[in-house]
Amino acid sequence: MTIASLPRVHVIVLGGTITMMPEPQGGIVPALDGAYLIAAVPQLADIAAITVETPFLVPGASLSFAQLRQVSQRVAAAIASGARGVVVVQGTDTIDETAFLLGLAHAADAPLVVTGAMRGAAAPGADGPANLLVAISVAAAESARGLGALVVLNDEIHAAALVEKSHKGLPSAFTSPSAGPLGAVIEERVRILLRPQRPEAHGAMPELARVAMLKPGLGDDGDLIGAAAALGYAGLVIEGMGAGHIPAALLPALAALPATLPIVLASRVPAGPVFETTYGFAGSERDLIARGLIPAGLLSAPKARLLLAFLLAQGRDRAAIAEIFHRYA
Repeated sequence: MTIASLPRVHVIVLGGTITMMPEPQGGIVPALDGAYLIAAVPQLADIAAITVETPFLVPGASLSFAQLRQVSQRVAAAIASGARGVVVVQGTDTIDETAFLLGLAHAADAPLVVTGAMRGAAAPGADGPANLLVAISVAAAESARGLGALVVLNDEIHAAALVEKSHKGLPSAFTSPSAGPLGAVIEERVRILLRPQRPEAHGAMPELARVAMLKPGLGDDGDLIGAAAALGYAGLVIEGMGAGHIPAALLPALAALPATLPIVLASRVPAGPVFETTYGFAGSERDLIARGLIPAGLLSAPKARLLLAFLLAQGRDRAAIAEIFHRYA
């Protein structure tokens, strides 16, 4: 296959461990730009015609909504100019969140793939080059079209809405607890084994609304719930326990919140949806839904926060927000 006939894949490098090198003071920090990362993997020349940009180099945990809005615009521009797919390279701390957020604005059939690395570029067994090779292979693959945003690491292909970082250090850190990966790249072939219904895109990414996220624990008194409303947040996500439960002691604080404040109920348990009809005690999912809370379905609390912030910024009312969250049940 000639260079002219190869699919074009655009790569946007944001930083993260994949770009990090040791510094004299100790530790690793972002240092390598996109051109360096691409040049370090010569096999890419056989897979795609690659264009690359490095708008900034920051750790994954420090990415801002403003930066991700810019990235979303760059993704759309690359696809509009003819890219077969786009790969976003970033730190793994927030890949599960950023891929989901970018996917909310990604309406094109072209694959949007987010990847990174668990080991720095100078580490023995650095996984960045392999992850980049596989991610670009997926972005260039016809079989990956129409799947929305994807996360690709450790040769596995995950749906952005389902993937979670499940380990702090292993290259196999990313899993999809509720469903498993959609596929894998094996013997240089992109193999899509599952094709779930694609989540709906919701338009261009707005300037996101402020949404608080609270995680009650055993013996919690609920004071932070009232503080979230007092600080002017536009919405609230509560990461409950088990199937979607909170301590009964928190209920007075919930009752004191404005009826107009949208509240989404998620769970700290990684796999499975928030329940809606099983338990009936005070603080159970039935009780909380009856009080107006919106179940997050399969979404983690961080992803529920992003979706709620996106929808509130678009001016959606509570009924519309609840209907959209129901699609993730």
